Amino acid sequence: MCLIKVITDEDINLKSQEFKNPRIRYASRGIVLRDDGKIALFNKSKKNEYKFPGGGIDENENKDAAFIRECLEETGCEVEIVSELGTIEEHKSLDNFKQISYVFVGRVKKDTSELHLTKKEQDEGAKLIWVSPLDALSLITNCMDNLVASEYENLYHSKFIVLRDKYILEYYLKTLNSGVGNEENNI
Repeated sequence: MCLIKVITDEDINLKSQEFKNPRIRYASRGIVLRDDGKIALFNKSKKNEYKFPGGGIDENENKDAAFIRECLEETGCEVEIVSELGTIEEHKSLDNFKQISYVFVGRVKKDTSELHLTKKEQDEGAKLIWVSPLDALSLITNCMDNLVASEYENLYHSKFIVLRDKYILEYYLKTLNSGVGNEENNI
């Protein structure tokens, strides 16, 4: 898997600190495609945050299974993995925390229309929307300057989340435009 990007505090205009035995979390996330070409975007309306489905890999779970599980929970869709885009890392030195995410592209096999949201997601006004990839890029990019902290997450974390997914989508669109890994042909 290729490394899409390493995001650091400098990417959100802060000065990085030295890591001292940081906590490390592994996650799976990515782009979920419907047959009409629209992609899933998770909107936490109370935070003005737009992000892709995904989350932490549970103990005794592999990265593929975690992506499929997270998609079902956050989109209500059963998905099949079309491709692996790569990995993206978040180096949050102010929290002494690193997150390494495996990034996938999945295609919807079945939409159950049943989201399984956590209390945190419900409290933050989480809802699923389906938009074109270019509309998703616009929503993600434009929300960066208007993020609102929640009782669960400060702006520091939210900025990393939004920036991470912006880089993922830009990378995905670049691979589509170059013809490499063209998922549209697999739908």
